[in-house]
Amino acid sequence: MHDEDAYRAATMYYLQNQTMEVIAKTLRVSRSTVSRLIAQARAEGMVRIAVEQPASRSGAALGHRLAATFGIRAHVVPVRPRSTELQRLDQVAAVAANLLGQWFGSDMVLGIAWGTTVSAIAGHLRRYPTSASTVVQLNGAANTDASGVTYASELIGTIAESFGATSVHFPVPAFFDHAQTKTLMWRERSVQRVLEVQRRADLAVFGVGAVTAEVPSHVYSAGYLSEEEMRDLTADGVVGDVCTVFHREDGTYRDIEINQRATGPTPRELRRIGRRMCVVVGDRKVPALLGALRARVATDLVIDETTAGRLLERATARP
Repeated sequence: MHDEDAYRAATMYYLQNQTMEVIAKTLRVSRSTVSRLIAQARAEGMVRIAVEQPASRSGAALGHRLAATFGIRAHVVPVRPRSTELQRLDQVAAVAANLLGQWFGSDMVLGIAWGTTVSAIAGHLRRYPTSASTVVQLNGAANTDASGVTYASELIGTIAESFGATSVHFPVPAFFDHAQTKTLMWRERSVQRVLEVQRRADLAVFGVGAVTAEVPSHVYSAGYLSEEEMRDLTADGVVGDVCTVFHREDGTYRDIEINQRATGPTPRELRRIGRRMCVVVGDRKVPALLGALRARVATDLVIDETTAGRLLERATARP
């Protein structure tokens, strides 16, 4: 069965609302062949089906309030009562993957910041064939044990494969030991080539890391930070990170020492990307998320109803 026949059958079935019988007569094949052609079109990514659950009244209200408060587009995901945080993450990741499949297309560059949440999103991606598209890693992944390189490379590769895109990895540590080392490395042509691809990104996808979260953020659980660095972050009022760049609840980040050694884009650099999808689940991530939104890192927030409610409560609470 040829791709062209599969495309014609899918077009007639999904866009023209033709019956199997009409399609079979038009293509001069049997109805069973039409069924196989349509299945082939779906398997090869010619067909993209988006199923959107009607927003609950509470979800719609939360979305409007988030949009008004933070100047973002809010995608509030209804979750089942008494869901665990892992279950909520799975539901939100599925919605984020669907949105990513709609937003990322041919001739585009997608920036990915590795992490627990983005890994969950990658697990829900289907095949979305594109052409001349690129998926680029936004932050380095190596740590003192070098265990992060494989993790990040596989994640970037999985996402790129879903879109038939070229993958561009960033083979540098998540954090350099010395700020001067980063300055020197940023002059290297191999690093500059990756930074140039990052600057051309049309869309970025990332989560928010939190120092204390029920589902541990990868940067805090996989050996990236020493005990001394963790103590320093806590003493400096740090609540979380975006792309391994740390921030406080008020959105400030410039004077945090470790950020001079971090390899991820700063909030200011992220804001150069036209569309930035931030995906967050978890009550304990609320202070970190509030700081990230105050730093204006996101244009789109994908979040569950429970976390959204907690976020608004904290944002509007009196000091």
